[in-house]
Amino acid sequence: MENNIVAAIDIGTTKIVSIVGRKNEKNKIEILGFSKAESRGVKRGTVFNIEETVNAIQKTVDDVRQQTGSPLSEVFVGIAGQHVKSIRNRGYINRDSYDEEITKEDIAALIEDMFKIPIDVGEEIIHVLPQNFIVDNEHDIKNPIGMSGKRLEANFNIVIGQVSSAKNIEKCINRVGLKVRELILEPLASAEAVVTEDEKEAGVALIDIGGGTTDLAVYYDGIIRHTAVIPFGGNVVTEDIKQGCSILMRQAELLKIQFGSALGDMAPDDKVVTIPGISGREPKEISFKNLAYIIQSRMEEIIDAASFEIENSGFFDQLSAGIVLTGGGALLTHLSQLVKFRTGYDVRIGLPNEHLAGDPDDEINHPMYSTAVGLVLKACEQHDIDETELPEAPLIELEHDNGEKGKKASGVRNNLFENLKNQITKIFEEDDIKM
Repeated sequence: MENNIVAAIDIGTTKIVSIVGRKNEKNKIEILGFSKAESRGVKRGTVFNIEETVNAIQKTVDDVRQQTGSPLSEVFVGIAGQHVKSIRNRGYINRDSYDEEITKEDIAALIEDMFKIPIDVGEEIIHVLPQNFIVDNEHDIKNPIGMSGKRLEANFNIVIGQVSSAKNIEKCINRVGLKVRELILEPLASAEAVVTEDEKEAGVALIDIGGGTTDLAVYYDGIIRHTAVIPFGGNVVTEDIKQGCSILMRQAELLKIQFGSALGDMAPDDKVVTIPGISGREPKEISFKNLAYIIQSRMEEIIDAASFEIENSGFFDQLSAGIVLTGGGALLTHLSQLVKFRTGYDVRIGLPNEHLAGDPDDEINHPMYSTAVGLVLKACEQHDIDETELPEAPLIELEHDNGEKGKKASGVRNNLFENLKNQITKIFEEDDIKM
């Protein structure tokens, strides 16, 4: 986009956020405009009502266009939902000579191979995330560029999602006259906004508690090691309060936000809140302690599911920086204490303020906007990559949907090559490359 301005849209279960920003001369992100609208067409991170979702996106896009005076054309969009899964795989290539140094093109070829691995029908690869490299018999290499060797191997974390979910997101964006520049897994975006480089190196788990899903990302030694999407979040807590107290959904949500606590033992014994009765019926009295125990029960389930995924990552005992909580659900009273009690990790609340220019009291500096800010950060990162001069790529054979083969320059912005460029340039900063 013009003047280094980038745009992103976070399509969540409870809200849809459109946001426009750019990187300033101090390498901070200036938010030029953002708008949110209630999300009615998304369930557990997946679009199920195109019309409702399009209406909400249109409202927020119109708002940010008015705020910035900038004509939006393409946007970065987050993807989550219970269909997203993470698998591990190893790939290798045999090079022609021992003497020639390993180049970015060799890494690109290795990553490109990962996009060709067999996956289930109806699924597609969203991200290919290199973990470490092996050159001949040398293991645990972070950056093989410039080394000599004949066999180049790598371990990968591969994020897979459903084609239909991605297509529905793209359809919604297209219906408001925009183009999807890239789909980004939401926990990766959230981590970009709230997790520090030191935490990523020491080992950290990001837990983003949204309305419909809880997203997880595990980092160790500066590398993303595991991602997962747990198919429930703050909305199921509200539903439990509604059922347990026999009240309306909107009343349950207000109760949770204003008087809720994640620790029943910390709630006062003698305090009650009075809820008006439905359609003239007798009002209800609900004790703070009873409310807290309802919330605690469901939050423990969410925390235990996140702990299970951390164990699956294989890095449960190596997270020296503990857990960073973010998302709208992270501000629930006493939640940090409950997470620390259930997991044994140190816990902090992640705010997207580290990379933001401007007043820390701005509305955008809230855990519920971590994903949106992270998408803008990813978009700026991609913009910087596009500005970097890359060697002209040769023509490559691409298989079209109709089965015909055609020639297409890999320099053209197709999703595959964009992913390759993004991964390689992100992992290996120019200063590290000796060629």
